[in-house]
Amino acid sequence: MQSRLLIPILAAFAGGVLGCDQTVTNAPPVNRPSFITHGTLDGDAHPAVVLVLMEIGGAPALRCSGTLIAPTVVLTAGHCVGEPGEFSAIRIFTESDVDNGDNNYPFAGPNSVEATEWHAHPLYTDSEPELHDVGVVLLSQPVQLSAGQYGTLPGRDQLDALHPSRWTVFTTVGYGLQSNKPGHVEAARVRMFAEPHLVQINSRNTDDFLLALSDNARTGGACFGDSGGPNYLDSSNVIAAVTQGGNDTCTGTFDAFRLDRQNVLDFVHQYVP
Repeated sequence: MQSRLLIPILAAFAGGVLGCDQTVTNAPPVNRPSFITHGTLDGDAHPAVVLVLMEIGGAPALRCSGTLIAPTVVLTAGHCVGEPGEFSAIRIFTESDVDNGDNNYPFAGPNSVEATEWHAHPLYTDSEPELHDVGVVLLSQPVQLSAGQYGTLPGRDQLDALHPSRWTVFTTVGYGLQSNKPGHVEAARVRMFAEPHLVQINSRNTDDFLLALSDNARTGGACFGDSGGPNYLDSSNVIAAVTQGGNDTCTGTFDAFRLDRQNVLDFVHQYVP
């Protein structure tokens, strides 16, 4: 699957976590995950998946992806909402084609919804972003979708039954880069999806809170800007994990933060009726 990047710059890659796309060159550096590569245009297939734009000091700074799990609740990664006070504002964009506005504010337009508040998991820290990497964004007005289009949460420990296999497939959706290779960066602002398979689970590399998913030309994968976006279980609307990070060329595998652990479910359920 290909990631769509929004434009100008990528934040620095650090600690195995990909940085969300930076949208302006003068934004303070923030290390974040994200990404989608070798993907397919999503069209209207996953309308719950939105673009998340973070601001610092009133200026657009970084971009992630997220999923509406209720009319006023967007699920994303913890590194996409940061520690308290890190971002001055957050807004989401509900259209798959968000290539509006100019380079100073590339997402200005009628399709944005302002956030009233945002929260990362209470144990999340920027110093260890791979841990507890889940967050929610609460919106100032509802985004109404048809029944069954909102993302849903998995059951407790549901993913433990999965086994690494080319047949254990996920649907990864996001607004990230399509490619990030030396001398070749594809950064169209558009929602795309891919269908990576499970490479590792409950291993030394993933511990019990990550999934390692494939990221190659055959299956697609994720890239900068896809962070926080959903990894649906197969073709369902169950969000098994949110995209977290990978290597700086968006190849090989990428990590996704699992949502089926009790502490994660307890955190998210505070905000969803």
